[in-house]
Amino acid sequence: MKLKLALLFSLLSGLCFLQPAPCHAVQLVDGVDKQPLVAATKRMMVALEAAGSPLSVEATAALEKAFRKPGAESVAGIQKVLDPLCLAHVEINAESRVKVRVGECKKELMQNGWRAFLVKVHNMARINPLLVVESPNAAPVYQQGKWPRERPRSDEKLVDQDEVLDRFLTISMLDRPPLQRKLSGLELEYRVLLLYSRDAGQREASLSFHIGAGTKDIGFRSAMPVLFDCQRAVEVKLNVRDFDNKPTTASFVIVDEQGRVYPHQSRRLAPDFFFHRQVYRSDGESVWLPPGKYSFTVSRGPEYLPLEFKETIADAKSHELSIRLERWTHLAKRNWFSGDHHIHAAGCSHYDSPTEGVGPEAMMRHVRGEDLNIGNVLSWGPCWYTQKQYFNGDVSKLSTPENILRYDVEVSGFPSSHCGHLCLLKLAEDDYPDAENLEDWPSWTLPVLKWGKEQGGIVGYSHSGWGIATPDIMPDGSRGFPEARWGGAPDDWRGKPSELLPDYAMPRFDGIGANEYVVTAAHNVCDFISAVDTPAFWELNIWYHTLNCGMTTRISGETDFPCIYDDKVGLGRVYVKFPDDTPLNYNTWVEGLRDGRSYVSDGLSHIVDFKINGLGVGEKVNDSSANSRIDLKEPSTVKLSFDATAMLPQWTTEETEAIRERRLDEKPYWHIERCRIGLTRTVPVEIVVNGEVVKTEMLVADGKFNTFETELKIEKSSWVAVRILPSSHTNPIFVHVDGQPIRANSKSAQWCIDAVGVCWDAKKHQIRESEQEAAKKAYDQAADVYRKILSECVGD
Repeated sequence: MKLKLALLFSLLSGLCFLQPAPCHAVQLVDGVDKQPLVAATKRMMVALEAAGSPLSVEATAALEKAFRKPGAESVAGIQKVLDPLCLAHVEINAESRVKVRVGECKKELMQNGWRAFLVKVHNMARINPLLVVESPNAAPVYQQGKWPRERPRSDEKLVDQDEVLDRFLTISMLDRPPLQRKLSGLELEYRVLLLYSRDAGQREASLSFHIGAGTKDIGFRSAMPVLFDCQRAVEVKLNVRDFDNKPTTASFVIVDEQGRVYPHQSRRLAPDFFFHRQVYRSDGESVWLPPGKYSFTVSRGPEYLPLEFKETIADAKSHELSIRLERWTHLAKRNWFSGDHHIHAAGCSHYDSPTEGVGPEAMMRHVRGEDLNIGNVLSWGPCWYTQKQYFNGDVSKLSTPENILRYDVEVSGFPSSHCGHLCLLKLAEDDYPDAENLEDWPSWTLPVLKWGKEQGGIVGYSHSGWGIATPDIMPDGSRGFPEARWGGAPDDWRGKPSELLPDYAMPRFDGIGANEYVVTAAHNVCDFISAVDTPAFWELNIWYHTLNCGMTTRISGETDFPCIYDDKVGLGRVYVKFPDDTPLNYNTWVEGLRDGRSYVSDGLSHIVDFKINGLGVGEKVNDSSANSRIDLKEPSTVKLSFDATAMLPQWTTEETEAIRERRLDEKPYWHIERCRIGLTRTVPVEIVVNGEVVKTEMLVADGKFNTFETELKIEKSSWVAVRILPSSHTNPIFVHVDGQPIRANSKSAQWCIDAVGVCWDAKKHQIRESEQEAAKKAYDQAADVYRKILSECVGD
């Protein structure tokens, strides 16, 4: 018996977000259906994890075990795990009267911080109103983005000073998805209560619960007094220094011994985001932590080595922490400057309301904290009228010599969105002519791209892969690419990805990626398509086909933060080469993106200074020639060179193995771990001609640059690129033989002809009737362009 009690106490005390006190008898609720209770409990677990207050490993395992038990036994098992962790047990009787009793958990708060508690709700009335918690000890819940205040403003009505001092608490229910705002109507469920303490020391609070006017039970049974032990917070001052000892901004993930994340995620305000584990702090700034032991992970984008350490915060007035960051590579020193051209300051993960968002100051902190040289914040449909106020046709005044912020436009949530979302960069004007509202914009993309280019903008498609997935069948029967993984030692490498591109099966063209690109590329109005934030082979496939037809559209890297990826900005990047002694500036960078003087990357591998016969990618032979174009009088052997580096941990882990085991249509879509050969630290570097791999070199991903030089025989006009797939990919160099255009093969030309027709069938019904004639004409012209190209394909 003693052993069983000891094991039970060990299980419960391991819960991360709350430590239980000695337990009273658990009052179980009988007659509850298992399935909805299990579903609601799982959602609660996910919500706690997302809020940075996860259940312990032991509690999670106990719940998983309870989930597998039959009906009543499962319901009882769930309650036996969760009841001792509840701050309050709320009962709603059949007459909708509410009474409450104090739970058995440890009543511990944090000064200047938030704590999460469980509330058990026995809903005998099976109704679904809003559960309201109130306290005379609670300051008003913050509104309009303001934290709880210690004292009233001078213009507020004066109140008794003792009453002000007694209001040390702030209360909030965690009701953000996946949780529901109102009660579910289940007879039994668990809710999450968040409490913030202004003070340290012992403080008593009275908490009362109700579900609307007149629902409190009589005899004070709807309220309960709770004596809290409020841990004093220590100001931890951060000295954040870059590798060169200059002050900088870095990402901090701070976790205590119980797995709780600081500051508490669910109640964060800009510039800290509630959907992040990390916060960004600059040199000289602080975080507040109660005394205890913590694990710190400090980083600054993929070019840095994550710094992991443990720190004990003593019970003192303040604590000083000095951080010195370390790089494994520094592309800017080689004149290659990084950028993420597709990030948002509102919508998606940012806030529930599409009209809200954060300002440039918050976004600049994230750009600096992830070491992005360029951050393009795009206003889009859900936040259009709020966020477009920050657009000025120039870079933000918050920009620094190392980090530039600029606002532009994503055409998403606009009438043309069904044809593909658009990134419009370097705009002088963000309102389409004669369009009073975004609903007045064109309903297909070609007019928008033309308008963007006419004003000097640089334009292309966003999250290109959506809607152009290949229809090949996965082994499990789902739609998508066949699995493309490889293993073994370097001499036993099997290059499966090279077998997937180009793919001649026909997508549905039924999404919001680079769908209409097959049309607009033929009209020469698209500067780039975006990559890294959708499956690599979907993005690259349509691009390869148009390159095979002689188109010269470039590729760029993006994150679509915080929609496709909300982890951080810059998970997808484009690196642009600057001329020697040219300081960082936006125009040079975005024009390099347009000209293809660039490569895309997840930041964990890099292919720089790609040259053929001495001509660098994106460069010109002379002022009159095209970018990245080399002319040969006859079939010849050319000299190709580039430098490459990558970073993989020396040993695989459970986390890295999980990335390698995922299908190619599962995130992360681009990641160096997918390139690892077997259990080695080696990755393949492929040289691609007209979409086909012609040579493979091996690179040890130890962070060191390697120089590669080789020769290629060019028999006919071709495009040439280098890739570490799926992690990085250069833009092409176009080699023309005897002045002939690039006509790689007839199969790609026929694919493009067919794709125009499939795209029209998929999009025509959503194009306005007034625009149908012009759109159909443009589609027919595009098909004619590809038919002419098909007629010029010889000998493939």
